[in-house]
Amino acid sequence: MGGRRARLIPTDRATGLTGAVEQAFDTLVRWSGQTTAADDGALPGLGPAGALAASIPGLQRTVRPPAFAGMTFHEVRARSVLNAVPADSSMPFRWTVNPYRGCSHACVYCFARGTHAWLDLDTGEGFDREVVVKTDVAQVLRRELARPSWAREHVALGTGTDPYQRAEGRYALMPGVVAALAGSGTPFSVLTKGTMLVRDLPQLAAASREVPVGVGVSLAVWDERLHAALEPGTPSPHARLELVRRVRAAGLPCGVFVAPVLPWLTDGEEHLDEAVGRVAAAGATGVTVVPLHLRPGAREWFLAWLAREHPALVARYRDLYGRGAYVPAAYRAWLHERLAPVLERHGLAGRGGALRRPDEVVDDGGGASFPTGSMPTSRAPRPASVPAAAGDQLALGL
Repeated sequence: MGGRRARLIPTDRATGLTGAVEQAFDTLVRWSGQTTAADDGALPGLGPAGALAASIPGLQRTVRPPAFAGMTFHEVRARSVLNAVPADSSMPFRWTVNPYRGCSHACVYCFARGTHAWLDLDTGEGFDREVVVKTDVAQVLRRELARPSWAREHVALGTGTDPYQRAEGRYALMPGVVAALAGSGTPFSVLTKGTMLVRDLPQLAAASREVPVGVGVSLAVWDERLHAALEPGTPSPHARLELVRRVRAAGLPCGVFVAPVLPWLTDGEEHLDEAVGRVAAAGATGVTVVPLHLRPGAREWFLAWLAREHPALVARYRDLYGRGAYVPAAYRAWLHERLAPVLERHGLAGRGGALRRPDEVVDDGGGASFPTGSMPTSRAPRPASVPAAAGDQLALGL
């Protein structure tokens, strides 16, 4: 376990893919064919007029592609895509880029749900099914990075919504974003739950020879039934573990969020031990554990889900989160005590560990930090020798 670090936060070039993973690329090819250039029968539907145009800046058209049943994409042209992080934020980066708003991962607990309200869009099912797509993100980013004032500071991708969600299979925006950043000499990191990142691993590995590049992967739930209920649009945990292995095999650092930890659902010692153990075995360069936090938008949607699925827990959650979005200090201390022997057991204790406040994990702008081990300090480390676990599937089609 030498060289790995763990941060304990009870707060809130070629990849060499073979076997089962090649089957996943059949799915990736299918997704890649669903691009805006393909005649996929997308219904232009709503033009850039009326209430939508007034609430969604830069709206060009709204489409509902048959290949993405139930999904609506609002295609926009952006005036700017580099977002400055507030100066008083504790985030380890000062700039973010988010090609999409809204997310088909449909995570019930997603903290970014409230941002849909800024566009007069629904923060519940609308957040899952209506995705704003910045179709010109790469072009605008290249223009902004070419400014003489640009200091080539680290840029974080995936702090709002996932850049490798299903929409990326249609729009393929990330290759252009990666090329713009690497071509300008700008270091960057990507945070995702999406195994479609494997498509871009050769490009990311090549970019890491020019600029520092890091990858973070988020994993929350290991129970299959709970995963299907909480994160219905995400690849399986096993698929994301395989993603960690492939990122490491490509020579890139890969930190993992074991997050969010859900009180009385995923904070049991057995669940945490399995999570940390599997992440460590996959070769992650760091692990960060974060309890659930419930901001407006996410709070209402999550508690409604809890009332349907686990009604006996509703009163407990209302009491635990009665004073705000974050768990109280007593719970953080309890979780800290429970996690300490788990990290020790898997060789991750005492390596960059820290107990921090919730506002040091999630910034005021709604963007998540990156897990320990995902923020590169220089060029990417040498590839790790991590064997793939038998039976794991890289479920790109989820």
